[in-house]
Formats: sequence, C-alpha cells, structure tokens
Amino acid sequence: MNIFKKKKLLVTHNGTFHADDIFATAALSLLLDGNMKVVRTRDEKMFAKGDFVYDVGGVYDEANNRFDHHQEGGAGKRANVVPYAAFGLVWKTYGKTICGGSSEVADAIENKLVVPIDADDNGMSLFKLTTDSPIYLIQTMLYTFRPTWKEVQDYDTPFFKCVDLAKEILKREIIRARDYFSAQSIVVSMYEKASDKRAIYMDGQYPWKDTIDGYNEPIYVISPKDGKWRGECVRKEKYSYENRKSFPESWAGKRDGALEEVTGVKGASFCHNGRFLVVANSKEAIDKLIELALKN
Repeated sequence: MNIFKKKKLLVTHNGTFHADDIFATAALSLLLDGNMKVVRTRDEKMFAKGDFVYDVGGVYDEANNRFDHHQEGGAGKRANVVPYAAFGLVWKTYGKTICGGSSEVADAIENKLVVPIDADDNGMSLFKLTTDSPIYLIQTMLYTFRPTWKEVQDYDTPFFKCVDLAKEILKREIIRARDYFSAQSIVVSMYEKASDKRAIYMDGQYPWKDTIDGYNEPIYVISPKDGKWRGECVRKEKYSYENRKSFPESWAGKRDGALEEVTGVKGASFCHNGRFLVVANSKEAIDKLIELALKN
C-alpha cells in the first residue's frame, strides 16, 4: 500500500492524546506500511521538517500534507455540517488509497468511524442520551490509557499502544466493509427470488440488515448457522430495536421442549426474550415457526 519510497517523518502534538490524532496516525501508518517515524512535539522547527504534520501546526494544506484544524476558521465542514478534524482531513486525502482504491469502502468508513471521531474532537454531539448513563464510545476506551494523576505522566507510551489498536480496528473495518459490499448483490438476489416477500430465505450468513430494511415487505429473514436455522425480525427503522413484527409473546424465552410444546413444532429450539430471534434444528422446523409467526 505504501505509495512513498522514502521513510517519512510524521509530526503531531505531544501531551494528552485524543482519538483524532491516534486514528490519524494509524491511517498514515497503513498508508505508509509502517515506513515512518512519529514525533510528538510542539516544536515549530519540527513542523518544517515533517513530511506529514497533523493535528498541530495551524495549517491545512492538503498538497503539502499539513492536516491541522485548530487554526482560525478551522479546516472546513462536511455537507452534513460535521467539522473536519485531523483524522477526517487525512482520510479525505488518503482514505481511498488506504482502502485499496475503493471509494465505496472509504466512504463507508468515513461515515461509520471518521465522522463520529471528528465530531467529538470538535465538541459536536451526534446523539442525545435517553438515560443518565453515558454511552461508552471508542474514544472513551482510548482515554482509559491516559495516565491518572497518581501515575507517571507519560503520554507517549500509551499513545503508541493506542495507535497499534487503532490500526487493527481500521484494518478490520476495511475488511468488513469490503465483504459487506461484496454480499449486497447476493442479498438483493435472495429478496428477488423469494416467493413470499414477507419471509426472505438466505443460503448463508450475509450482512443483510441495511439492504433488507430498505424494502417494505420483509418481516423475517431466515438463514442457516452452525447446523441450525435462524429466523430474525426485520427492524422498523435502521437504528431502532423495534421490530416490524415480533415473534409471538408466548414463545419468549422458551427453548427446546418448552418451545416445542407452545408452538407444536418438533425441532423448535429457542426464542429470545426480546422476540427478535427464533432458532430451530431443521429447515422444516423453521419453516413451520415462520408460518405460525406470520399468521399470529
């Protein structure tokens, strides 16, 4: 992936680290295939020497690999009004290259991972809490590596540990996005082949939710897994836990003999308490369970 031959000098700020500079470093490491040296400093002399300077320096100049957003006026906003931070600026320039030339994959990671991190770094909330309990975000996890007031104030060692972790997360997100997009034509085909669009049968464990949620008819999706068959509810909305139609209330939490008794279906194995999942030991059994659920 390294499009640069010479070892590159990366310069970012020292002291307290954030998800922004951690993931910007991780992204550049993937771009350069590790052929780099990272210096954490606020010494302006180093800014001039750096091949990449990000989250520090007060300059956004894509052509010269300067990716700061702290200067007056910032470094611009996206169409969705989320301001760019260093991670987003790096990703805007090199995300497609890091993703093997795929704009589709780079855009998916931009939306899923980069935008939330940039928003947080710029003090912008993307959601509202519905309880008094805070949400444990990816930056929350990274900040647990910061030294407490009782510990030695060494920020460099945990910073580089977090960069290694962020690299693995980025690599996994790239793989998952690639595999997701490669499955979508299969999912669409399964939908189109279904004689009853309320129950869509898959022949494997494909990522189907976003695609199937886009159709109005599907209520359940059925697929094989680990020698059994699973029926899952389609959601009313993408980010909702509310089902278009839950499995019958009398099935909730029952398994094996108890589920067989209440359904009258031999081979019925399990129904989740949330009534969004039902499992059977055979396709014949899952067919009967789905038929019952549709009639219920």
